[in-house]
Amino acid sequence: MSRRLAYFVISVVFANYLLDSFLDVVKVSATPARIVGSLACLLTIGYLQLRVFSRPGAHLRSGRAYLALGAMAVLVYVPLLFFPAEWTNMPGFLAGSSLLVLPGRVRWLVFFAVALGNGGIQAWYVDEVFSQVYYMIASMVAGLVVYGLSRLPSLVKQLETVRSELAELAVSQERLRFARDLHDLLGFSLSAITLKVELARKLIGAHTDRALRELAEILGIAREALADVRAVASSYRELSLADEIESARSVLTAAGVATTIETDHPDLSPRSRTVLATVLREGVTNLLRHSEATRCAITISGAGRAVSIDIVNDGAPAEAEAERGSGLTNLATRTAAIGGSLLAQTSPDRTYRLHAEVPVEPALREPASDPRPAGQPMAMRFAQVLFTAVVVGYGLMSLSQVAFDYPRIGLPGMAVAVLATAVELGLVLSLVGRPHVRLNLVSSLAVLAVMAMCVYVPVWIFGNPLMGVAGFVAGSAALLLPRRVGWWAFLAIVAGQMAMWIVSSPDFFWVAYGFVAVTNHGLVLYALTRLRSMVSELHEAREELATAAVAQERLRFARDLHDLLGYSLSAITLKSELTHRLATADPDRARQELTEVLEISRQALADVRSVALSYRELSFDEETQSAQALLSAADIEVTVRIDACDQLPKEVKVTLATVLREGVTNLLRHSKAEHCEIVLSSSRHLVTMDIINDGIPVIERKSRDGSGIGNLTTRVRALGGDLHAGLTPEHTYRLRAEIPLSFN
Repeated sequence: MSRRLAYFVISVVFANYLLDSFLDVVKVSATPARIVGSLACLLTIGYLQLRVFSRPGAHLRSGRAYLALGAMAVLVYVPLLFFPAEWTNMPGFLAGSSLLVLPGRVRWLVFFAVALGNGGIQAWYVDEVFSQVYYMIASMVAGLVVYGLSRLPSLVKQLETVRSELAELAVSQERLRFARDLHDLLGFSLSAITLKVELARKLIGAHTDRALRELAEILGIAREALADVRAVASSYRELSLADEIESARSVLTAAGVATTIETDHPDLSPRSRTVLATVLREGVTNLLRHSEATRCAITISGAGRAVSIDIVNDGAPAEAEAERGSGLTNLATRTAAIGGSLLAQTSPDRTYRLHAEVPVEPALREPASDPRPAGQPMAMRFAQVLFTAVVVGYGLMSLSQVAFDYPRIGLPGMAVAVLATAVELGLVLSLVGRPHVRLNLVSSLAVLAVMAMCVYVPVWIFGNPLMGVAGFVAGSAALLLPRRVGWWAFLAIVAGQMAMWIVSSPDFFWVAYGFVAVTNHGLVLYALTRLRSMVSELHEAREELATAAVAQERLRFARDLHDLLGYSLSAITLKSELTHRLATADPDRARQELTEVLEISRQALADVRSVALSYRELSFDEETQSAQALLSAADIEVTVRIDACDQLPKEVKVTLATVLREGVTNLLRHSKAEHCEIVLSSSRHLVTMDIINDGIPVIERKSRDGSGIGNLTTRVRALGGDLHAGLTPEHTYRLRAEIPLSFN
């Protein structure tokens, strides 16, 4: 509705300019040929302005636009030979169109040349200096009105394009945050699992009891990591410093590192506690990955309003000074975000020290200052300058017209006119036309009353209806009052002004001029204020739009986490439970299972990096082989029938691989199946995959659409397909994905 209204206002304003010139032609030289000729020229000017120069999306640097500008120049200057006094409004169209079409400084040179030229041309026909100044100002104001009303809608469109760039920037920042969370939370868990699996594999047979304890801890870490996957995706994760201290003690002891831990600190805010826990987790992870330490000392102490943590070990890696690594960079970012600091250094005696200091109670978070593309503030400044120039221009035009009546009204009349116009313009610029100023009804009525006094009191005293800008009162009423009341007030003010003009002179052309002037002034004020508000509102909406894009990106990350890491961690849990049972009865088989757990944990670490970087693409063949191995390890009889799928589009194969992975993961988590059948069949136009098992999941009784199935449905429907999950008449559970294929 707002766009249609804006285009309607633009059309009415341009039509009024054309109508004013047409009435002057009829008044001065009312011969049929001159009337028809002028009407044809005016309609052509209006068509060029509305359909070429003001059309949304028009390419104004094209040959067609330059040709139209040339035609506009002919239509403006040639009729001046025949209608020198009646055609004075038309140079404004040429000046405004030149600003729209011509490049760089050239357009402003042409703009001022046209405006000044109009005053120079009229100097041949009129002697009054006030008339020449009036025509120059009128051409400039009309040109700016034409330019502004044509240009601001396109600026709004540009802002709509810029908002997607802002959203992408916010998404990039969210990716960085997400990558840090993945690295800090899951990286530690998976590293600990890898370490403990290697230890348990060595202990099986010789120290079975200790191996069982390690396997129990592996199960605990894997389950906690699954919770971390959900927490990171939802941004709900708060680390417990106490839990991290105990976890660090356990992991370092399992790695054969002699560990001493000392803690003496005051109560911490959740943010500071989480950052310290993250530093501890990352420090221990780096120690396990990159050093050969035999001793480690962890000290957490508080002094005043700050708390520090020191992690010192005797196995400093050779490359510690040369390369900080992404983990330490992430930690530096996190500590700095709450007003803390981070230091990592190697001493000459090969001791490595990681030191972090954070405030006990960090300051409240302040909204991030988004980098703003140059287009947005430029658009707002341009709208403000344009609005001010047009309003002041209309005021100067009104005063120049009043100056013609100086012999009658004298200096007192001019002084009153200047004062009243200045007050009226001040109210428009400071209150009515400000996008962020919101007036209540009482204040709005007070502003309108003062503006009405500035217009009508001088008219009543001096009897000149040109004193004041009555159209600004009408436009302000439409802006400040409730919509319907405002427009009725607009019409009432226009009607009242026409009555005043009729009283001052019943001449038809005089009254028509008054109608055109009041209507145009009011509509231009309304249009420029509304369009300026649209620019401001779109500018302010950037955070909401960016937040929406971030939420969408978070959902995508959540799906990838669920599909990739959920599977890996479920497999680790399953195989660790199996190994726990086999440790005593079949140590060789237990070692084999632990070897597979080790491979899965390493792959999961790679998945952490690939999900954060959005590089991970599943291989359908690899997922098929993995599903067979995993189901067999769980004592599930599996049958696989796969049609050749080499010719399938890549995105289809990736989606099918994701469906297969999720289907097998759900089967292992939620059912007690003994048999599973995986079938992939493809035709020329459709590919279908079925995962059927005889173990009806417990969750089927409660919910037919879990988080995983919902994610899969989103992925499959993105390719135009569909996903169905449920019971079959044979009392089996089937997950079916159907994806259409399009061939040229």
